[in-house]
Amino acid sequence: MTQEEPVRLREGEPWSDWPLAPEQVAELDRSELIDIRATGRPGVYRLRARDMVGAVRLGRGPGRVRLFIGPKIPVDRLMYLLGYAPDRLRWRGRNIEGAARDDLLPVVAHAFNRAARRALRPGPLSGYRETDDTLPVLRGRLRASDQLSRRPGLPVPLEVTYDEHTVDIPENRLLLGAIRKLLRVPGLEPRLRAELQGFTAQLDGVRPTVPGAPAPVWQPSRLNQRYQPVLALAALILDGASYEFEDGRTVVVDGLVFRMWQVYEDFLGRALGEALVKAVGGRAEPADRNHYLAAGRRHVLKPDLVHYLPGGSGVSGPAIVVDAKYKGGFRREDLYQMLAYCVRLGLDDGHLVYAGGRPGVVRVPLPGKEIRLHRHVLDLSLGHAELRRRVDELAQTLARSLL
Repeated sequence: MTQEEPVRLREGEPWSDWPLAPEQVAELDRSELIDIRATGRPGVYRLRARDMVGAVRLGRGPGRVRLFIGPKIPVDRLMYLLGYAPDRLRWRGRNIEGAARDDLLPVVAHAFNRAARRALRPGPLSGYRETDDTLPVLRGRLRASDQLSRRPGLPVPLEVTYDEHTVDIPENRLLLGAIRKLLRVPGLEPRLRAELQGFTAQLDGVRPTVPGAPAPVWQPSRLNQRYQPVLALAALILDGASYEFEDGRTVVVDGLVFRMWQVYEDFLGRALGEALVKAVGGRAEPADRNHYLAAGRRHVLKPDLVHYLPGGSGVSGPAIVVDAKYKGGFRREDLYQMLAYCVRLGLDDGHLVYAGGRPGVVRVPLPGKEIRLHRHVLDLSLGHAELRRRVDELAQTLARSLL
């Protein structure tokens, strides 16, 4: 296949055959985004998507290949899962322009462009940035310790700190970083690309973010209120610019990818945590990392949600433990993992929430008591309102296990 012809796969679909050059096969294999098998036919390889969705460009020269992996759930559902957090975008179907779209990239790009257009219509946001400088005259305040250490006895130049009014603020840096990332994603529509390039011109004077570096930190306020929707999407885009292997390696990609099991875990931890707070009060801790299997803080436990409630003494303690499983059927190791959570947290019920399969309960007899490992199912193909209702129902079910 030529370098301009993309490889198009879909999450959860069976193997498919693709003509590839040896260099392209090497790049795809190195990325670990998909599974690859030889077919026995020269230049033809069998490919299957793993747990990633998105669009990337890999390699250079003869090894260059464009890869698109579509999600198995509708794209608007995926965007809802991706954006679900109190401090980020609450996704709604009306944010998608035009008819329903099957590809993730157009949905992200259209939503971002609409939000950026609204945010930048009055002009770029500006603010004050604290700047350290060396000047011949006093501006702002003198940094006395630096002046004495660098120029003892000399009246000029002066080491000063002053507030500078500028467009080079964290909000604009985050926005520009997302624009530049989208411009590098393969397969972007020409109209969208042209509009993104127009946004970069509006942000002249803003320092671009460094690829792979932490995103600029900003705080919501009345002043940046009009920027908040586009900043939520910008964070989403920059989050999708890299992915981690199980051994801790981080890979920065020329594109936009999301690991689906991480998306599901983040969504469930936050959405179900909010629903539990409404149902029973207390405090929800998604991705709680405060508990260990062994003494000496060894072997950290990694449940996706621990919900805390006040005990008899008034001190809060673990009351509900939940783990998200983005797979159709349960495995024995899921039960062993949840059993370890329950034993260590002192709970009689543990809850596994799958994205498919059948619900059920496994009863584990222990000396003097029984631990119940519940399997729940959450259908991610449901519409936003129905999915939200199912999460609320799940919270009520978990609350009843406390009785």
